[in-house]
This record gives sequence, C-alpha cells and structure tokens, in this order.
Amino acid sequence: MALQVPLSAVPSQTLAVTLAGQLSEIGVRLLGQKLYFDLRKSNAPVVTTRLIQNKQRLLLDAGYRGFVGDFVFIDLQGDAPSQFAGLGTRWVLWYLEAADLA
Repeated sequence: MALQVPLSAVPSQTLAVTLAGQLSEIGVRLLGQKLYFDLRKSNAPVVTTRLIQNKQRLLLDAGYRGFVGDFVFIDLQGDAPSQFAGLGTRWVLWYLEAADLA
C-alpha cells in the first residue's frame, strides 16, 4: 500500500522516517527554479539531486543500492513543474512499497 510522505511548503527540508524497516532520510530542496530529491538509507546515500518530475519514479534505476520500494511525486491538479509552495498539497510525495511495484 502506498504511503504519503508528509512535506511542508518550504524550499528545503529533510525528514527521517522508517519505511519497510529501513531508516530513511528524505531531502527535498530547491536549486535554481527546480526541486530535487535526496534519499539516504542508514546514513548512506541512495540517490542525490534527483530531479522531481510528475509521475516519474525516483529510484527506478537505484534498486541495486538495496533500498526496498520507490518514491513518486504526483501533481494533484495537472502536470505542471513542481514548486515548493505547493509541496504537500498540490505536489504530493508517495512511498511505494515493494508490493506496489509488482
């Protein structure tokens, strides 16, 4: 079952959460005019500076790094480039469990 990751409408944020038994640190930050996603598992980087785009999985090619599951941002009002002011309301981050990916 997909799980919504709570985000705030701020240009840079980091949150720690346990997902599928994995101690995870999620970062979302604004660089220039675009938002980027970072993920650390048990303090080791999984992905860094991954461009956030609507409905595109963020870890699709990172499975070899041992992270179970994936993430996707969804624009609830269309298909516009994400903006930090709408994080958590218009642009929502979802964690997809392994079962969601099968």
